Amino acid sequence: MSRVHNFSAGPAALPLEVLETIRNDIPDWLGTGMSVMEVSHRGKDFVELAARAEQNVRELMAIPDDYSVLFTQGGATMQMAMAPLNLTAPGDTVDYVITGSWGRKAVGEAKKFCDVNVAADASDRNFTYIPEEATWSRSDDAAYLHITPNETIAGVEFNFVPAGSVPIVADMSSNILSRPIDVKDYGVIYAGAQKNIGPAGITLVVVRNDLLERARPDNAHLMTWKSYAESDSMTNTPPTFAWYVADLVFRWLKDMGGVEAIANVNERKAAKLYGAIDASVFYSNPVAPECRSRMNVPFILADDSLDGRFLEESAAAGLANLKGHRSVGGMRASIYNAVSEDAVDTLIDFMTEFERVNG
Repeated sequence: MSRVHNFSAGPAALPLEVLETIRNDIPDWLGTGMSVMEVSHRGKDFVELAARAEQNVRELMAIPDDYSVLFTQGGATMQMAMAPLNLTAPGDTVDYVITGSWGRKAVGEAKKFCDVNVAADASDRNFTYIPEEATWSRSDDAAYLHITPNETIAGVEFNFVPAGSVPIVADMSSNILSRPIDVKDYGVIYAGAQKNIGPAGITLVVVRNDLLERARPDNAHLMTWKSYAESDSMTNTPPTFAWYVADLVFRWLKDMGGVEAIANVNERKAAKLYGAIDASVFYSNPVAPECRSRMNVPFILADDSLDGRFLEESAAAGLANLKGHRSVGGMRASIYNAVSEDAVDTLIDFMTEFERVNG
């Protein structure tokens, strides 16, 4: 078997141990004679899996009892609409901080359902920093504040939790489970699975229970968080395979020592890669150092005419999916939980040799 080092921003790398379990389980899951994709989501075995997945993510994130854990479909993009539909009435005002493309997309969805005040917008510097909180222009009556703690494309990450008494809604798709957080700082956390949880198709939502009562009365059943909370996330047939893989990833993460342990690995990976970039005159990272992402590391070659050669040769060396987003250019290495420290070391070695030959 020949595996590459996968630096994709999403769908992203999965732990090899999880993939091997999936391979073994596919023909006959738990002695049922069926794959997990073929069993009833209301059968005993799958109900136990769903309960275990919730309990494990509660333990990993230290989620308090007064928060519900939901597993939904539709990705983070659907949650961008569900947030205003579940937390506002028509005419209510909400505050949004735009620190990248996903924050900007969330604003576009919210504007369809309520009045949006953009409290801060980092597009003036091409999303390479987080505006200081003292400069934000927040509403006096906002129903909630929405932030994107880690922007996958721009590679910026919040190093603080905003102050204030209104619920914070956070799109944590690209840094969920990468480091400890205090869930009580947030009213709602949502995260598409395809970066640190599992394959695309399922979304983790953590919502404070009192907020479940805010949903619009005419909201569609499948767009109402309370319906998921009351049905154990089985409002309709759930994405059973994606949920099964998420359960395996949560168990893998616990075996690794939990979020605290993986955070130490993530810190080392990021420090090594940023250190190599900063020590070079051949590579550069455009993001302000104090808000660099530990999950998504964009870097630019001094001579962009070498971009094609870098991508071709890195792919040949077993380093996959390093092309940067078209809005940023250059390269991007996404170093999520399942990307090993060895993968980062191999990337740095390649970058060093490429600079020696072409610099």
